[in-house]
Amino acid sequence: MLKTLRRNRGFTLIEVMVVIVILGVLAALVVPKVMSRPDEARVVAARQDISAVMQALKLYKLDNRRYPSAEQGLQALVTKPTTAPVPENWKSYLDKLPLDPWGKPYQYVMPGLKGEVDVMSFGADGVTGGEGFDADIGSWSL
Repeated sequence: MLKTLRRNRGFTLIEVMVVIVILGVLAALVVPKVMSRPDEARVVAARQDISAVMQALKLYKLDNRRYPSAEQGLQALVTKPTTAPVPENWKSYLDKLPLDPWGKPYQYVMPGLKGEVDVMSFGADGVTGGEGFDADIGSWSL
């Protein structure tokens, strides 16, 4: 009786092969859907960064009655500008300037093309225009 119990405890080769085939089929179905997720996550991260920068710009304007000049750029949110117009009530609005999810700095346009000011990323390709994940992501699309 003890010998009978020992034979029935393990998996047969066929059972193991069936499980491997099932896992392979599942992987073939799931992997292509998961592979596009990093690009979608980068777009979402860029939108969140732009939203945070726009909030900091609005606080800057509330304190100083104007947005930073084009020359001062987004750096005015991190360090007090020394070029005119020097802000009277400057505070630190961001600890550091974020880079877009593709490792490039966000663009600041003053006066803006689609608003008072625009903050944008050129997307995955790093150049203006494009479609899909290469499309520009800006403060106007939030």
